[in-house]
Amino acid sequence: MFIQQLINELALGSVYALIALGYTMVYGILQLINFAHGEVYMLGAYLGIIVLGVLTSLGLTASHLPLSLFITLIVSMAFCAAYGAAIERIAYRPLRHAIKLSPLISAVGMSIVLQNVVMLAQGKEYKNLSPLLPSEGVAVGGANASPVQIIILGTSLLMMVGLQLFITRTRLGKAMRATSQDMTMTGLVGIDTNRVISVTFMIGSALAAVAGVMVTLYYGVVHFFMGYTAGLKAFTAAVLGGIGSIPGAMLGGFTLGLIENFGASYISSVYKDAFAFLVLIITLLLRPSGLLGQKTADKV
Repeated sequence: MFIQQLINELALGSVYALIALGYTMVYGILQLINFAHGEVYMLGAYLGIIVLGVLTSLGLTASHLPLSLFITLIVSMAFCAAYGAAIERIAYRPLRHAIKLSPLISAVGMSIVLQNVVMLAQGKEYKNLSPLLPSEGVAVGGANASPVQIIILGTSLLMMVGLQLFITRTRLGKAMRATSQDMTMTGLVGIDTNRVISVTFMIGSALAAVAGVMVTLYYGVVHFFMGYTAGLKAFTAAVLGGIGSIPGAMLGGFTLGLIENFGASYISSVYKDAFAFLVLIITLLLRPSGLLGQKTADKV
């Protein structure tokens, strides 16, 4: 049972980590919590079930399942990336120099708007997807790692490593790091900060779309309200690992998944959500900057 729960934790933690990366990237540059990010994840899940449904009706999933999954990921990532850029341009950029409360209210408003748009377009009912992959997978110490769990873990790790390399090895990644340190000076040396911020939203939204598609494959069901809970937990993971730290978001996601799975298995599943937030409170009391966060000196 321990090994099985550990496998389940890795799959769930991967999803939390992917969503948390979007929170921590935006906060690292703008010092802003994008509360509409959970709804972008929900939108990715809906796109996953829609695209896979279309490909299934065309018979492509039966004959070319890997290609179908790849097409679904690309479509969902592209659509959600464009939506993330639109959120930044419409809801956040005009309020960039306003008081901190204004963009926060705008973020909450965008979250509610997207929830209702999806509800009106897709209905209030749960949407189901028939299983595309077998439940039996690789035996690990008497436990079963299903093909879906292996895909989730492999795809998530690939995305996380790719993001880390992008941030540290590319010119645009260096521009993002420079913008996070001092936006004013970054603009003075000729870097287009608006472009950097827009790309940051696009990357974070694309990662959330990947998480949405993975959850669609895993659970086979989506709902217009699913982004609220997942977004809140991913935000918790980002704070737990150290908001603004990309490795911290990854660690926070896996830690949160670990706490949820083992708490539900060995104590009670009724309090699964409570365990995660209890650990968050304890972490913030003992280490307010998070597990991998850095303390910042007050400016005078």
